[in-house]
Amino acid sequence: MPKVNYLGTRYAIYGELPTIGSRGADVSLVNTDLRDMTLANWTGKRKILNIFPSIDTPICAKSVIAFDKLSEGHDDLAMLMISYDLPFAHLRFREEHKLERVVQLSAIRHAGFGENYGVLITEGPLAGMFARAIVVLDENDTVVHEQLVDDIWNEPDYEAALAALGIKADIDLVCD
Repeated sequence: MPKVNYLGTRYAIYGELPTIGSRGADVSLVNTDLRDMTLANWTGKRKILNIFPSIDTPICAKSVIAFDKLSEGHDDLAMLMISYDLPFAHLRFREEHKLERVVQLSAIRHAGFGENYGVLITEGPLAGMFARAIVVLDENDTVVHEQLVDDIWNEPDYEAALAALGIKADIDLVCD
Protein backbone atom coordinates (compact mmCIF):
# COMPACT_ATOMS: atom_id res chain seq x y z
CA MET A 1 0.00 0.00 0.00
CA PRO A 2 1.49 3.38 -0.98
CA LYS A 3 2.13 6.01 1.68
CA VAL A 4 2.91 9.70 1.71
CA ASN A 5 4.83 11.75 4.21
CA TYR A 6 3.16 14.61 6.06
CA LEU A 7 5.05 16.41 8.83
CA GLY A 8 7.41 13.50 9.38
CA THR A 9 4.83 10.70 9.53
CA ARG A 10 3.85 8.30 6.73
CA TYR A 11 0.15 7.85 5.97
CA ALA A 12 -1.57 5.23 3.82
CA ILE A 13 -3.28 5.93 0.53
CA TYR A 14 -6.12 3.87 -0.93
CA GLY A 15 -5.14 2.05 -4.12
CA GLU A 16 -2.46 2.81 -6.65
CA LEU A 17 -1.99 5.47 -9.29
CA PRO A 18 -3.13 4.35 -12.74
CA THR A 19 -0.36 2.49 -14.54
CA ILE A 20 1.32 3.81 -17.65
CA GLY A 21 -0.50 2.44 -20.67
CA SER A 22 -3.83 2.10 -18.85
CA ARG A 23 -6.85 4.26 -19.59
CA GLY A 24 -7.59 7.16 -17.25
CA ALA A 25 -10.82 6.61 -15.30
CA ASP A 26 -13.55 8.98 -16.46
CA VAL A 27 -14.97 10.25 -13.18
CA SER A 28 -17.13 13.32 -12.71
CA LEU A 29 -15.82 16.50 -11.06
CA VAL A 30 -17.35 19.94 -10.46
CA ASN A 31 -15.95 23.09 -12.09
CA THR A 32 -16.07 26.65 -10.74
CA ASP A 33 -19.40 27.22 -12.52
CA LEU A 34 -20.82 24.29 -10.48
CA ARG A 35 -21.17 22.10 -13.58
CA ASP A 36 -20.26 18.43 -13.71
CA MET A 37 -17.27 17.74 -15.92
CA THR A 38 -15.72 14.47 -17.14
CA LEU A 39 -12.68 13.70 -19.27
CA ALA A 40 -15.07 13.73 -22.24
CA ASN A 41 -15.21 17.52 -21.87
CA TRP A 42 -11.63 17.56 -23.17
CA THR A 43 -11.91 14.85 -25.83
CA GLY A 44 -8.95 14.95 -28.19
CA LYS A 45 -6.82 17.05 -25.83
CA ARG A 46 -3.81 15.92 -23.86
CA LYS A 47 -4.34 16.33 -20.13
CA ILE A 48 -2.23 16.95 -17.05
CA LEU A 49 -4.10 16.15 -13.84
CA ASN A 50 -2.51 18.04 -10.95
CA ILE A 51 -4.04 16.42 -7.87
CA PHE A 52 -3.48 17.97 -4.45
CA PRO A 53 -4.81 18.32 -0.87
CA SER A 54 -6.01 21.96 -0.83
CA ILE A 55 -5.71 25.12 -2.89
CA ASP A 56 -5.20 27.02 0.36
CA THR A 57 -1.78 25.53 1.11
CA PRO A 58 1.45 27.08 -0.23
CA ILE A 59 2.75 24.17 -2.34
CA CYS A 60 -0.67 23.38 -3.82
CA ALA A 61 -1.15 27.05 -4.71
CA LYS A 62 2.32 27.25 -6.23
CA SER A 63 1.71 24.19 -8.42
CA VAL A 64 -1.57 25.56 -9.78
CA ILE A 65 0.05 28.90 -10.65
CA ALA A 66 3.02 27.12 -12.24
CA PHE A 67 0.82 24.89 -14.40
CA ASP A 68 -1.18 27.93 -15.53
CA LYS A 69 2.03 29.56 -16.75
CA LEU A 70 3.39 26.33 -18.25
CA SER A 71 0.25 25.78 -20.33
CA GLU A 72 0.70 29.04 -22.22
CA GLY A 73 0.88 28.38 -25.94
CA HIS A 74 -0.40 24.80 -25.64
CA ASP A 75 -4.02 25.00 -26.74
CA ASP A 76 -4.19 21.23 -27.23
CA LEU A 77 -3.42 20.70 -23.54
CA ALA A 78 -5.95 20.70 -20.69
CA MET A 79 -4.45 21.47 -17.29
CA LEU A 80 -6.88 20.01 -14.75
CA MET A 81 -6.31 21.09 -11.12
CA ILE A 82 -8.14 18.67 -8.80
CA SER A 83 -8.85 18.72 -5.06
CA TYR A 84 -11.71 18.39 -2.59
CA ASP A 85 -11.82 22.17 -2.16
CA LEU A 86 -15.20 23.75 -2.78
CA PRO A 87 -15.67 25.22 -6.26
CA PHE A 88 -16.00 28.62 -4.56
CA ALA A 89 -12.47 28.34 -3.14
CA HIS A 90 -11.15 27.40 -6.59
CA LEU A 91 -12.97 30.37 -8.13
CA ARG A 92 -11.62 32.77 -5.48
CA PHE A 93 -8.09 31.51 -6.07
CA ARG A 94 -8.43 31.76 -9.86
CA GLU A 95 -9.62 35.36 -9.60
CA GLU A 96 -7.02 36.38 -6.99
CA HIS A 97 -4.17 35.04 -9.11
CA LYS A 98 -5.64 35.96 -12.51
CA LEU A 99 -5.32 32.40 -13.78
CA GLU A 100 -6.24 32.04 -17.43
CA ARG A 101 -5.60 28.51 -18.61
CA VAL A 102 -5.94 25.94 -15.83
CA VAL A 103 -9.29 24.30 -15.11
CA GLN A 104 -9.96 23.99 -11.41
CA LEU A 105 -12.10 21.04 -10.39
CA SER A 106 -13.62 19.81 -7.15
CA ALA A 107 -14.42 16.24 -6.16
CA ILE A 108 -17.05 17.29 -3.61
CA ARG A 109 -20.13 16.10 -5.45
CA HIS A 110 -18.97 12.75 -6.76
CA ALA A 111 -17.29 10.06 -4.72
CA GLY A 112 -14.78 7.84 -6.43
CA PHE A 113 -12.09 10.07 -7.86
CA GLY A 114 -9.63 9.48 -5.01
CA GLU A 115 -10.17 5.74 -5.15
CA ASN A 116 -10.08 5.50 -8.96
CA TYR A 117 -6.86 7.47 -9.18
CA GLY A 118 -5.19 6.00 -6.06
CA VAL A 119 -4.76 9.31 -4.26
CA LEU A 120 -7.21 9.14 -1.33
CA ILE A 121 -5.37 9.50 1.99
CA THR A 122 -6.97 7.04 4.40
CA GLU A 123 -5.43 7.91 7.77
CA GLY A 124 -3.97 10.72 9.82
CA PRO A 125 -4.84 14.42 9.84
CA LEU A 126 -5.31 14.54 6.04
CA ALA A 127 -7.63 11.49 5.90
CA GLY A 128 -10.21 11.98 3.18
CA MET A 129 -8.07 14.46 1.25
CA PHE A 130 -5.98 13.72 -1.82
CA ALA A 131 -2.25 13.08 -1.88
CA ARG A 132 -0.19 15.24 -4.22
CA ALA A 133 0.09 13.46 -7.54
CA ILE A 134 0.38 14.04 -11.26
CA VAL A 135 -1.30 11.89 -13.91
CA VAL A 136 -0.65 12.73 -17.56
CA LEU A 137 -3.02 11.49 -20.25
CA ASP A 138 -2.54 11.59 -24.00
CA GLU A 139 -5.30 12.69 -26.38
CA ASN A 140 -6.88 9.20 -26.10
CA ASP A 141 -6.89 9.33 -22.27
CA THR A 142 -4.08 6.79 -22.02
CA VAL A 143 -1.79 7.31 -19.02
CA VAL A 144 1.66 8.33 -20.25
CA HIS A 145 3.12 9.52 -16.93
CA GLU A 146 2.29 9.32 -13.24
CA GLN A 147 3.91 10.60 -10.08
CA LEU A 148 2.88 10.21 -6.47
CA VAL A 149 4.81 12.94 -4.66
CA ASP A 150 6.36 11.24 -1.64
CA ASP A 151 6.09 14.24 0.70
CA ILE A 152 3.04 16.52 0.76
CA TRP A 153 5.36 19.53 1.17
CA ASN A 154 7.25 18.83 -2.08
CA GLU A 155 6.29 20.12 -5.51
CA PRO A 156 5.53 17.76 -8.37
CA ASP A 157 8.07 17.17 -11.12
CA TYR A 158 6.79 19.68 -13.68
CA GLU A 159 9.48 18.87 -16.22
CA ALA A 160 8.72 15.13 -16.22
CA ALA A 161 4.99 15.77 -16.62
CA LEU A 162 5.55 18.03 -19.61
CA ALA A 163 8.26 15.81 -21.10
CA ALA A 164 5.78 12.91 -21.16
CA LEU A 165 3.88 14.97 -23.74
CA GLY A 166 7.00 16.04 -25.63
CA ILE A 167 6.92 19.56 -24.18
CA LYS A 168 10.11 21.26 -23.03
CA ALA A 169 9.64 24.27 -20.79
CA ASP A 170 11.89 26.56 -18.80
CA ILE A 171 10.68 25.55 -15.34
CA ASP A 172 12.93 28.13 -13.65
CA LEU A 173 10.90 30.92 -15.22
CA VAL A 174 7.65 29.84 -13.59
CA CYS A 175 8.67 28.05 -10.40
CA ASP A 176 10.80 30.55 -8.55
